[in-house]
Amino acid sequence: MAIVWLIIIGAAAGFLATRLMNIEAGILPTIGIGIAGALIGGLVLRALLAVMGLAAGLVGAVLGALLLIWVWQTFQKK
Repeated sequence: MAIVWLIIIGAAAGFLATRLMNIEAGILPTIGIGIAGALIGGLVLRALLAVMGLAAGLVGAVLGALLLIWVWQTFQKK
């Protein structure tokens, strides 16, 4: 069940992150970015998740996805 929740949160986070970073990406890259961001954000913000509940999971997933997009754009330019 945790995997399904990660995919749902990751898809939502990827969508929000790509819109916030003003990039156009297909459905699969958006979901991939969101899932990777959810993993990154989940590790970094694990303490917040325990305190604030599922809302912190979405915040962490979006922040992780934003970080991943920034890194991707930084290295893609080179």
